[in-house]
Amino acid sequence: MNALYTASATVHGGREGRVESSDGVLKHDLKMPKELGGPGGAGTNPEQLFAAGYGACYESALANIARKEKVTLQDVEVVTNVMIGKDESDGGFKLAVRLDIKLPGIDKAQAQELAEKAHAFCPYSKATRGNIEVELNVL
Repeated sequence: MNALYTASATVHGGREGRVESSDGVLKHDLKMPKELGGPGGAGTNPEQLFAAGYGACYESALANIARKEKVTLQDVEVVTNVMIGKDESDGGFKLAVRLDIKLPGIDKAQAQELAEKAHAFCPYSKATRGNIEVELNVL
């Protein structure tokens, strides 16, 4: 692949540390959620960061597909739910994603078709395909 852009972030301390992007724009403390046995509190976690990135990428893919198909989208909302749970196959953990997609003013069948085409086009969807469950929930 010929990279057009490279994002870089440095993490110190894992889930109980901090993360900072190379340009300093992203700078957060990391905290293990209470649900995973951590203290919770002020700070983000890898699942929230993944949800934010996936949602932004997916909504951009959706806009791209709509433009190609000459469909006008307004007030689109994508809520990205990233779940972490036990992986029974190896005793570790695994992720799953549910994208809740709202396309006001678009009939359900067309909205579903746009959502599926965006899922085929989105780089995050391509990266996760065959690796984790991703549910498209068109509302």
